[in-house]
Amino acid sequence: MKSMKLLAVTALFIATVLGSLQAMAASYPEAVEHDWIIKDFKFHTGETLPELKIHYRTIGTPEGQPVLILHGTAGSGASMLTENFAGELFGEGQPLDAKKYFIILPDAIGTGKSTKPSDGLRAKFPQYNYDDMVLAQYRLVTEKLGIKKLKIIVGHSMGGMHAWMWASSYPDSTEAIVPMASQPTEMSSRNWMMRRMIIDAVRNDPAWKNGDYTEQPQHFRMVNVYYGIATNGGSLAYQAKAPTRGKADSLLADMLSKQTKLDANDFMYQWASSKDYNPSEKLSDIKAHVLAINSADDERNPPESGLMEQALKKIPSAEYYLIPASAQTSGHGTTANAKFWKASLSGFIKKNLKD
Repeated sequence: MKSMKLLAVTALFIATVLGSLQAMAASYPEAVEHDWIIKDFKFHTGETLPELKIHYRTIGTPEGQPVLILHGTAGSGASMLTENFAGELFGEGQPLDAKKYFIILPDAIGTGKSTKPSDGLRAKFPQYNYDDMVLAQYRLVTEKLGIKKLKIIVGHSMGGMHAWMWASSYPDSTEAIVPMASQPTEMSSRNWMMRRMIIDAVRNDPAWKNGDYTEQPQHFRMVNVYYGIATNGGSLAYQAKAPTRGKADSLLADMLSKQTKLDANDFMYQWASSKDYNPSEKLSDIKAHVLAINSADDERNPPESGLMEQALKKIPSAEYYLIPASAQTSGHGTTANAKFWKASLSGFIKKNLKD
């Protein structure tokens, strides 16, 4: 009898937990997917594509206040729909409640379901950069969706850099930006050196064949893992996960065993697109309220450089929240987990944005 009661209690507990998780996952409206074709899209190089497809997702209704969410390199709009990000932000009563806001999540040029090299052009695809990616996003928002001014732009990593570019290149486009895991300064130092290694790993792989390979080149897979370890994950977090050589070997083996689904050309283009990123000369043009969020253990944007503080002095209305490093943070990837900063976002919205 006791065992049966224990089983019943256990089953009830499991059902309750599963129910809670399902409720959390369903706490905001389901994302709706869309495609928009831009005719004769002209890139910064002067190259033109007859048709450029921009894939995007929306959550909520167009009557809501418009919010743009921008993803990181090699990600997509879908990569932001996680329990740790969307599950902390888009639900009822949360900072970006989808009942109040109209949430837009585009796939940047070259990523997700938007037009990319692997669709057919391979290495003949135009050499796009962040200016092109942001221009396509801007045209989506203003031309397709008819939005004159966004309420807020939130971006992680590459998305954070895009947010800086939105505010500096299109000063009247948004009331506020929240750029995370990024800096409004020239691409440089370890951040660029490691990206350059990824690009060269593809280009110098004999199997690449100038982009006309029949099987995916393998060199970039190893370099991708190396880059991830060197510039993402957090020192304290890695020490907690792998306190011995044996556990470190096991963690590395697990990372190497996970085969990326990325196409080598897509992969190289995505990393190369950041090469001329540098919004620093236009920072004084920013009109939007700014909440910059970084993590103290961000390997790509080390706070000890002081670059962020210097840059924010040029912006009329700017705040900076630096997430303390801990065994629970994950370096550059910390800001993908909204629990570390959503309270700061809520306070920022209440302080700076009108209903």
